Amino acid sequence: MVWTSRPVRRLAGSIRAPGDKSCSHRALIFGGLASGVSRFTGLLEGDDVIRTGLAMAAMGAEVACTGPGAWEVRGVGTKGLASPKDGLDFGNSGTGSRLMMGVMAGFDLTAELSGDASLSSRPMNRVLNPLREMGMKDTAGPDGRLPFSLTGSSALKGIRYAPPQASAQVKSAVLLAGLNAVGTTTVVEAKATRDHTERMLKGFGAKLGFKVAPGGAAEISIEGKQPLFAVDAAIPGDPSSAAFLIAAGILSAQGDVMVEGVMSNPTRSGFYDAANLMGAHLGAEERGEAAGERLIDLHAGYAGLKGIAVPERLVASMIDEFPILAVLAAFATGETRVTGADELRVKESDRIKAIVAMLRVNGVDVEETVDGFTVQGCGGPVPGGGLVETRHDHRIAMSALVMGTAAKKPVSVDDVSMIDTSYPDFLGHMAMLGAEIGQG
Repeated sequence: MVWTSRPVRRLAGSIRAPGDKSCSHRALIFGGLASGVSRFTGLLEGDDVIRTGLAMAAMGAEVACTGPGAWEVRGVGTKGLASPKDGLDFGNSGTGSRLMMGVMAGFDLTAELSGDASLSSRPMNRVLNPLREMGMKDTAGPDGRLPFSLTGSSALKGIRYAPPQASAQVKSAVLLAGLNAVGTTTVVEAKATRDHTERMLKGFGAKLGFKVAPGGAAEISIEGKQPLFAVDAAIPGDPSSAAFLIAAGILSAQGDVMVEGVMSNPTRSGFYDAANLMGAHLGAEERGEAAGERLIDLHAGYAGLKGIAVPERLVASMIDEFPILAVLAAFATGETRVTGADELRVKESDRIKAIVAMLRVNGVDVEETVDGFTVQGCGGPVPGGGLVETRHDHRIAMSALVMGTAAKKPVSVDDVSMIDTSYPDFLGHMAMLGAEIGQG
């Protein structure tokens, strides 16, 4: 079903940021592994997160919704996870499936894993290879794509592993496998990636080691067979979801958008740093803390943007925000270059190709490169008028709809259903700000 976003004169209002997807996944996982009952508020109730909760429940945890955004999880504790009676369907969730591979690797169980067409097209060997090295077995083919079964082991061996690409999902999967392995597991990161796994593991009582190796790489280690203990926690607001609302405020000629309770974590702040380099001048006010994360209220109004070469040091901390950054670049004056972002090739879609196609069909001059893209900004509103193929990628869909609010002509997308995987309230929140987005 085609949905269309029409240009509007003003986007304004205050929106509470939805719960962070990364933290919501981990809350259900760690709560499901812990001893006792964990209680969470502000949990993101998107399809991706719900499927992680269903997977934990299928292996022995008790997972229940007690109100809007409120969840209770009774963990398996020392009993450990058990083989599920039925297969585990992760839908579109790359994060949930990859984290759960690491979790399951350390228990004596066998599980069948599957996903939708998009998830089944994504390579999993970058997660499976280190888990195989630790002792996990699987039936995946040479390309490591779903569906397949895996068999874990309580005798899993700790390893020292340096991921060839910066990836929080790979790091997290290895550390989660190491949590129930024999000995110490160490992940060596050449570039820092989001650290929610480390922060939240510590919150549940695990002890981790951190040190800087020669050459500046970070080493994160975890001793195996550590217990986790239940917690009560509020889930911080998602900076990746907030980015769409903030971008809408920047692009609106009379923009005045506030997003409240956004997590401020240096491993997730790259989009906001890049936007400020482009001239956005975002405002921020302290809001307190949630689940060990600093919270801020973010404010955005209209800004004339200029193109930049996005510093590669920011890439890992904004890997999910490149589609909406590309939209900002399309409205900017001058050239914006993105390099070092080859991780985008293995997201919900090949996001480099999807970004380039999204901009081109709306009249923007953009060039695809091996590890990024180059946008020639329009110096104002983009032409618009295109129908964007979302490729079942929620971030492409939301980025295109934001673009339509400030383009010269309406922008359409071929599907919005997958937006529910990460931001179920997106269309409602945009409407609250004054956007005109609807079917047809």
